[in-house]
Amino acid sequence: MSYIAPIAKLIEHFRRLPGIGPKSAARLAYHVLKMDKGQATALAQAIVEAKERVSYCSVCFDLTDADPCQTCRSEGRDRTVVCVVEDPKDVTAMERTREFKGLYHVLHGSLSPLEGVGPDDIKVKELLDRVGKGVQEVIMATNPNVEGEATAMYIAKLLKPLGVKVTRIAHGLPVGGDLEYADEVTLSKALENRREM
Repeated sequence: MSYIAPIAKLIEHFRRLPGIGPKSAARLAYHVLKMDKGQATALAQAIVEAKERVSYCSVCFDLTDADPCQTCRSEGRDRTVVCVVEDPKDVTAMERTREFKGLYHVLHGSLSPLEGVGPDDIKVKELLDRVGKGVQEVIMATNPNVEGEATAMYIAKLLKPLGVKVTRIAHGLPVGGDLEYADEVTLSKALENRREM
């Protein structure tokens, strides 16, 4: 479909966002065009402000508008436990549980030799530096895929000689899930992580 230049440019920018295809990009563009000028300006300003004010915490590498971040500054957090995640959005997911009271470390990716991502491309060295400062347990909460598993195993091998307890979050069937729809890997992890009742 042919669009006039300003609309085509807007659609192209929306298409660059993850999970947005051509139809969704066009819908978003038309939605923005329906907004009154004040709403559109507020949206544009929010994007610019987020880009200008948000950076990475110098301790855990989560997104923050103050350094160190609120979690790292909090006196109520257990500083002996660090939960390692791949992305800042994973910190948000863990915090929604309201169960974890320790600190975080965001790797900003996972090991993927096929994509050229090695240990120097993610925040592994920074994690090792933190462990020497009173950390007693590192919880590996990387994604349950090939890259996440490889990353967890690699980091665990580096941490074991340091005398740190390394644990892995359990994987398996989601609550409310049906066995018939679970894939083989999920079922095998559920069996592997079974516990006594």
